Amino acid sequence: MKNKVKKNEFAKSKKIKIDIVELPLFVATILLAVFGVVMVYSASSYNAQMNYGNQYFYMTKQIVGVVLGFVSMCICYFVDYHKYQKWKNIILIVSFVLLALVFIPGIGSSSNGATRWIRLPGFTIQPSEIAKFGFVIFVSSYLAKNFDIIKTFKGILPVLAVGGLMCVLIMLEPNMSITMCVGITMLIMLFVGGANLKHFAYMSLPIGALVPLLIIIEPYRLKRLTAFLNPWQNPKGEGYQLLQSLYSIGEGGLFGVGLGNSRQKYLFLPFSESDFIFSIICEELGLLGAVITIMLFLTIIISGIKIAKHAKDRFGALLASGITTVIASQVLINIAVVTGSIPPTGVPLPFISAGSTSLVVFMSAIGILLNISKKSKLNNTATL
Repeated sequence: MKNKVKKNEFAKSKKIKIDIVELPLFVATILLAVFGVVMVYSASSYNAQMNYGNQYFYMTKQIVGVVLGFVSMCICYFVDYHKYQKWKNIILIVSFVLLALVFIPGIGSSSNGATRWIRLPGFTIQPSEIAKFGFVIFVSSYLAKNFDIIKTFKGILPVLAVGGLMCVLIMLEPNMSITMCVGITMLIMLFVGGANLKHFAYMSLPIGALVPLLIIIEPYRLKRLTAFLNPWQNPKGEGYQLLQSLYSIGEGGLFGVGLGNSRQKYLFLPFSESDFIFSIICEELGLLGAVITIMLFLTIIISGIKIAKHAKDRFGALLASGITTVIASQVLINIAVVTGSIPPTGVPLPFISAGSTSLVVFMSAIGILLNISKKSKLNNTATL
């Protein structure tokens, strides 16, 4: 009887331990999404009024994205994540087809020299946002099924081949930031999956040689690198956006100039509602607002790591690890860019930046994380 009581107490404590992972993850996601609507309006109202005659243009689209994202997150929460393992090939094929469609005239849509979108009646989608999670599903399934050969170089070749091809297609758009995100995710998932460390040393040589080559073959990347090293050298040219971002961040101080009171959003800071929205957060809400925003992201990332740790099988652990890596790497790249820590490259801030595709896809990914957590909880409860 005494042992039974102890067993029940242990089961209860285990259940609570896993339960508390889900709530912070869900709450942090909703807070960031709602906060994103507020900041998108604040950062874009003047721009939207000047270009579209409607100050609520971007905010309205963002609200639609939040609603669709919430519905998608709920659906993914109730879909058993093991189904993605069965659908991995279809998901991967669809990802590649979407990436290829952007290059077809009349289907692909270009803006500012980049062809990254598919234009549909009434809206556009960005395939690279979908493809990176399709890649995570494929890699998770492959590594879980072939864990016995992952230590060999031959065993990781399919992952390298698929990841390499996806990076090439995304790079052709061009979109170096998402390419970096996919590359980082691939390496971390291979590491988590048990790949041999010496293989990472072999891969580092060609990757290290490829980065400067990609910069040299595209003149605009070389200009961005120069602007990163010394933005004051060409303050009205390549260094302009970074300088405006730094002015915006510096203006915020500790508590900011107040919500809606940004000066840089008056067409001084390009893409203030999307790639550089974190600069506006710093300007209007100060260091305090920036820290709170980062803490919400850390809540999601830490919750994702815990879910991966407690997953009931290898596929769930790898899937949670991959999703968390995508979120963490994209947040890190975005904040590093707007603060001048790395050369400028366009990448949205998850859950906050304007863009319905990104919002729906990331919220769907959170739904998958919640489902993995739920299944782990049910498995532990049944076992105990």
